[in-house]
Amino acid sequence: MKITLKMYAHLGDLLPPNALKNRSEIEVDEGVTLNEIIDRFQVPRPMAHLVLLNGVFICDTDRDQRGQIKADDVLAIWPPVAGG
Repeated sequence: MKITLKMYAHLGDLLPPNALKNRSEIEVDEGVTLNEIIDRFQVPRPMAHLVLLNGVFICDTDRDQRGQIKADDVLAIWPPVAGG
């Protein structure tokens, strides 16, 4: 099934070559977990600081649950942000 993957800041460099700006349409298997997608795109898990599925925050302890992702969902990942 197809979903939209968005990765921000330097994580955008890990998107597939067909990515436009910070987003890419990707194919995933039904039942895939968020962490499986994070691992597939070689995002170190500590760098997947803010993970939103359709705009809803998913904490790191819930990212191994199956059945969260449906066709046409949007998964967005941000690294930790520093500054002042």
